Amino acid sequence: MTANSTSAVISQVTSQYLIYANCITSIASFISNPLNILVFLRLKSFRTNRSTLYLIVESISNFICGLMTFIITVVPLVYNDTTIVTSTIWCKLRLIIFQTSILTTSYMICLSACDQLFSTNHRCSLRQLYTLKTARYLVAIGICFNVVHSILYGLCVSSHPLLGCIISNPIWSQYAKYFYYPLLAGFVPILIASTFSLIAYGNVRRVIRRQIPIERRRFDRQITAMVLVRVIAFVLFQLPYATYRVYSININPEKVDQLRATIERLIQTVSYSLINTNTAINLYLFLITSARYRRQVKYVLKKKCWRSIKTWVSQSENQVYPESTTFSDDNIDLD
Repeated sequence: MTANSTSAVISQVTSQYLIYANCITSIASFISNPLNILVFLRLKSFRTNRSTLYLIVESISNFICGLMTFIITVVPLVYNDTTIVTSTIWCKLRLIIFQTSILTTSYMICLSACDQLFSTNHRCSLRQLYTLKTARYLVAIGICFNVVHSILYGLCVSSHPLLGCIISNPIWSQYAKYFYYPLLAGFVPILIASTFSLIAYGNVRRVIRRQIPIERRRFDRQITAMVLVRVIAFVLFQLPYATYRVYSININPEKVDQLRATIERLIQTVSYSLINTNTAINLYLFLITSARYRRQVKYVLKKKCWRSIKTWVSQSENQVYPESTTFSDDNIDLD
């Protein structure tokens, strides 16, 4: 088999994998993230928790990433033209949106792990260090930094005929090679999130010794377990992506032939599918690991959303129905 035929086969496999993987992760993201946001906003116990704020912002960021993934998959199929998504303008726009979403997701996971570390600590002063107002400031600062950073970064990339989007500015190339991919978007968030979440998990196992109401203990254990499993998935999916980006940023485009470029594109597609999976599985991880969260999701969908839909349909039909009882989740037993 010649190099050209091998390159054609790999290119075909890459195209098919890209379509199916992106469609699956996008659909999973369209279900997972809105449902997470719905549950976190409709239950009072979640609304007053700081870690929930981080999870909500993360879900919004994940949804944007899933929407962008769906667009870059569907647009070439609709117009039957791959040059649409390989143009320099589209390359810049795609990188800005993707980078903002990935950085925001990483930042929120790190904040939720840090928050759990402090909120589960046995020292009262450390538990009171973070407030909901402080959490909102941290979220706002992080989002502003991610947006500005991604815009500046996106202005320095261009489209390469073989390797796709590459950094054309030598200064930003050095920055990406030695700081951004290895540290800011790579191994530092992984290290922070994994270390803090493990310490928080150890703290929450000893929370029974403190004079805290049993409902609060259950909720702390639930949130800590949810954050821990989210961090584990984040590490598993982020690590291959960060490793590939560190490798790819050191490639000299002038020394890449057609076959190697095709193989690089396949590896790139797989690493991107992993990071897209990371933005689509949070709900499913929570449902698998937390029986209480499964009951909370069921309660929100059945008792709140479905009841609201029935009420709206009844009013639209101008029919008279007996007054329905309003349910409150303040004291409901979801354990």
